[in-house]
Amino acid sequence: MPAPADGLKDEIAPTGKLRVAIAISPAGGAFWSTRTEAGYAGVPVDLGKAMAAQLGVPVEYVAHQNSGQITDAASTGRWDVTWLPKDPERETRMLFGPIYEVADATYIVKPGSAVTNFATLDRPGTKVAAVNATTTMRGAIAHLKHAEVTGYQTYDEIFGLLRSGEIDAFALSRDQLNKMAQKIPGTRVLDETFKKTVTAVAVPLGHNRALAFVTTFMTDATSNGTLRRAYDDNGLKDSPIRTE
Repeated sequence: MPAPADGLKDEIAPTGKLRVAIAISPAGGAFWSTRTEAGYAGVPVDLGKAMAAQLGVPVEYVAHQNSGQITDAASTGRWDVTWLPKDPERETRMLFGPIYEVADATYIVKPGSAVTNFATLDRPGTKVAAVNATTTMRGAIAHLKHAEVTGYQTYDEIFGLLRSGEIDAFALSRDQLNKMAQKIPGTRVLDETFKKTVTAVAVPLGHNRALAFVTTFMTDATSNGTLRRAYDDNGLKDSPIRTE
């Protein structure tokens, strides 16, 4: 493709690098990234690298603990582009391009729990954890009328609390919870779904030229195999790309 106009680079990479905001966790999937000996790995990592190459600038990854922190930094000028779950609250704080992932959100219950469905989960005294300030946490709060939902900063912290039985359940996407269940014997992922989590590319508010570029990039990435390769190279060969 022709090199992007300088005006676009001034908006999307004002420091001379494409600063990609990522969230770090061993959860994997299409949103989370992980630390490696060489730096970082994940679907957003690969997409950011490909986008920077198309722009003709270096890539720089700006790591956060969760998507809520990325959202809070949207107005600070610390990052230029990100890929994260979208909801109405976040649409007031950044501009979103095409959706590239749709996930079913549910709960995993602690080892030995008698909970088998949403009705037996949603009771007074039940402690449900979620990653703080995320779309899943907001969805769980809206869904559960009696159980108590508490936000924690990291996936790792919640993993430890669930394994030790200090919390009753954890709200997250089904694919990630199924992987967690394999690591914590005795846990159960509930069959029901309380919300669909959609993940998309995003840029800070006011960056309309950047939004047009990332929209075209993601549309092309979906059709030319770039997105599929990012999935395949990050342990998601069996995961379909869901855009709606």
